Amino acid sequence: MLRVVGTRYHFRRAIPRDIQAILGRKEFSLSLKTSNKVVARERAGLLYGRIGELFTKAKDFVAVEPDKADWKDLADLQAKIIAEHEALRDVERAASQSRRKADAARHLYEKLALVKQTEDFFERVTPAMHDLLQRLSKLNTDILVDTKVSNAEKQGFRDQIANLTHIITSLNKTEQPEIIETSQDDTPAKKDTKKRDIRPRLSEMAERFVFSDPTKSADTIKGTTNSIALFTEAFGDMPVADVTGKIAGEFRDLLSGLPAMHGKGKSNPPIREAVEQAAELELETVSGKTVKNHFSRMSALWRHLVQRDYAPRNPFEKWQFDITKKVERRAWSEQELEQLVSAPWTGRSISKKTYEGLVQVALYTGMRLGEICNLRNKDIEVIDGVPCFHIQPYVEIVNGKKREWSPKTAAGTRIIPIHSKLIAAGIMDFKNSDTYFFDELTIAPHGVRGSDFAQAFSKFKRRMGIPEDVSFHSFRHLVSTKLRNQENDIRELWIDALLGHEATHRSQGTTNYMSGIEIKNLQRVVEALVYPSFLQFPHTL
Repeated sequence: MLRVVGTRYHFRRAIPRDIQAILGRKEFSLSLKTSNKVVARERAGLLYGRIGELFTKAKDFVAVEPDKADWKDLADLQAKIIAEHEALRDVERAASQSRRKADAARHLYEKLALVKQTEDFFERVTPAMHDLLQRLSKLNTDILVDTKVSNAEKQGFRDQIANLTHIITSLNKTEQPEIIETSQDDTPAKKDTKKRDIRPRLSEMAERFVFSDPTKSADTIKGTTNSIALFTEAFGDMPVADVTGKIAGEFRDLLSGLPAMHGKGKSNPPIREAVEQAAELELETVSGKTVKNHFSRMSALWRHLVQRDYAPRNPFEKWQFDITKKVERRAWSEQELEQLVSAPWTGRSISKKTYEGLVQVALYTGMRLGEICNLRNKDIEVIDGVPCFHIQPYVEIVNGKKREWSPKTAAGTRIIPIHSKLIAAGIMDFKNSDTYFFDELTIAPHGVRGSDFAQAFSKFKRRMGIPEDVSFHSFRHLVSTKLRNQENDIRELWIDALLGHEATHRSQGTTNYMSGIEIKNLQRVVEALVYPSFLQFPHTL
């Protein structure tokens, strides 16, 4: 079956019960890597046939030789199907890059052709315009010295000549000739002429009809500012008359592909880079409702522009948006965790040791990936005799540039005792003389640390056939679920403090004394995390 996750279609097919144990899963859930429904159906049909072939082979093994089946052949076929499907991502990316290059070349050709046509036009009309300007200049001088015309009439004629001169000069886009005004006493005076832009741009119109309008609410101004900032980042501060339906459609596609957290941090990549990163890492994207809100704000501004003839039409109206609720992320199941720890790590950019360290820290702390990746060695502290992770904001200089990092929320600044299982596995071996605890991770050009691991983990997870609604963040869901279902006498307030959540019960006491929770109580919460015996990687850290 087909389903939509974010803006892309996904394929899902349940595995018959009699062969679930053989294949090690209950279903196939794979991204079709496209937002085009026609393309999605074609790819889903191909996957359906290949997976059907796998089902047939698995049933034959069970029926003919249930005790002697060559399970390796099945595993190889399963891996081959997934690998062939994953190859579509590279094909689609290459095709997308080719399309972008072709579009850029076509746009450049169209602009060059328009420039050539304009040059040819002005080459034909410039002599006539120049002659007309000279005649107007002479007429202006003759009127000034004509004694038969009153001063009031002279001023009227001169104003008309000045207007005609300005119009012709604007059309011609040539330097306006100096008009010598001769007064009654024959003293020459140069008239100061100024060029004015007759094609208003988006920022100018937004300032006039939104930001300077006293009837607009603060929320409307703030929302419109955000929408226009995204548009101008993508397309520049365009003349409003040049914004077409094609550009509005491209803006809609960009907005739909933006990661949900874009704009919520202190450092964000450029909009087009953010969209490509979201597609590559399969990050959660903004909702259809958010995209619709951006278009509603732009459309409200354009209604003013159309009424006043600044724009020929409103390209932001009459668009359809999918505002249904997106698929929610969930916790890892035991079967998926067992599959994860038993599979050999395939990431090339990140070592197996770092991969295992990151996963185990997530399992025994519930920390967000960004919090783990940005741990520094100085953030490992011993408090009341207990080794702890101290998640806190900081500022540093990287390659001569200031880089700031802080937790997602104010409650994210917190102390997390290190689980005894992590200590026993050797997590402290990561502490080194460099700045960061996990020093192998790199910082992306836009300032995010650990995106190389996020990309490698996402690919690794997909190759194993783990469903799309399970991600690295699902370790945090798992920890929260286990702690809130444990039978020990652990207060909800302590769990919130450990996970960096705002207090569930926001009374005066929880608001003022959240930071007063003793380390021994937080340690009790951490040590309540107990996993099945299989959840150990093949080797200690």
